[in-house]
Amino acid sequence: MAQDNIVWHSHVLDRAQRESANGHPARVIWFTGLSGSGKSTLAGALEQALFAQGIKTYLLDGDNVRHGLCRDLGFSEIDRQENIRRVGEVAKLMVDAGLVVLTAFISPHRAERQKIRELMEEGRFIEVYVDTPLAVCEARDPKGLYKKARAGELRNFTGIDAAYEAPEQPEVYLDGSQSVESSIEKLLFVLKSDNILPT
Repeated sequence: MAQDNIVWHSHVLDRAQRESANGHPARVIWFTGLSGSGKSTLAGALEQALFAQGIKTYLLDGDNVRHGLCRDLGFSEIDRQENIRRVGEVAKLMVDAGLVVLTAFISPHRAERQKIRELMEEGRFIEVYVDTPLAVCEARDPKGLYKKARAGELRNFTGIDAAYEAPEQPEVYLDGSQSVESSIEKLLFVLKSDNILPT
């Protein structure tokens, strides 16, 4: 097998040195929730807040990833799982680079999110559940996807004809009906407690 000829190469510079140079620990902040829940909006606002305080960040967004890294994937169950797997592996590399990585993906299954968590060292993965009622998400419908799903034009759409498994014990729970400002305030408080931000 080809995998038998692949050996992990350890570099002289390691994550601890990169974290020291950056002045903060590396983390993955994984936003999950229904389409239209506000994941991308909150992840973007949090990245701006972190960047303003000198934190080295990168935001991985679902649609953006599908323009390049995952453009060969469709929306079948298998392809969606592979999409999340690839994002998890990229996030792991970015953590090794010493960054605070923010992701905004529906990532509907607990088992998939758990696999990403297990890629990281203990305490490196922060799951943020944006809990927004389906009716609110559907009313927002920023991409018109719920309308297409209701019309039968879009199959296996999470929340309509495909299940979403809410996190049972996320590190951060956000009520999606709250303002962006209050949600960011809560997130920043958690990150200060985690020593990512100065207290």
